[in-house]
Amino acid sequence: MRAVSTAPPQGAAPRRDAEATKAAILKSARYLLARHAHTDITLRDIAERAGVSPPLIMKYFGNKDALFARVMSFETDAEALLDAPTTELGAHMVRLVLVSQSERGADPLLRIVFAPLHGDQGDILRTNFRAQVTERLAARLEGPEADLRAELAVGTLLGLGVMYGIVRAPHLRASEVDDIVDRYAPLVQTQLTP
Repeated sequence: MRAVSTAPPQGAAPRRDAEATKAAILKSARYLLARHAHTDITLRDIAERAGVSPPLIMKYFGNKDALFARVMSFETDAEALLDAPTTELGAHMVRLVLVSQSERGADPLLRIVFAPLHGDQGDILRTNFRAQVTERLAARLEGPEADLRAELAVGTLLGLGVMYGIVRAPHLRASEVDDIVDRYAPLVQTQLTP
């Protein structure tokens, strides 16, 4: 088993309340899940990254499986991702992907890319992703082939997330968010409102 890097993010503020602590634990688990196989991640890894103790994770979430059941849900991320009128959704989604990564060090979708690493948990991740993201988006779309168009729009966002967060493309990362939104959002919007 390889070592999992758990270095805490720079400038992490001390946790002051239960909700902030739970959010830090979930963020830590999402971060690690997007970079390592589920089986390689320990509660200690998550706790170190979140700046808490492993027993505190158990207090709030019960155990590793219960915690990862929450992490493998895209419900909250989908709400934020789809929180715009359909005619403005492409720009909203692109901006959210970029801002989430650049300012919060997270991506609302990117952990799905690592589903093949996670065995049975990968199946859960894929099922949740389809139901909570692509099918929910498709239900909002008008016109023919809404399911296909939703998958293509989300695939386009995933490509952006991979280039920004995994490849760390230097020109993309050096560009202003508004510039990237202006260039990339029309690609996504074409699938949403053809």
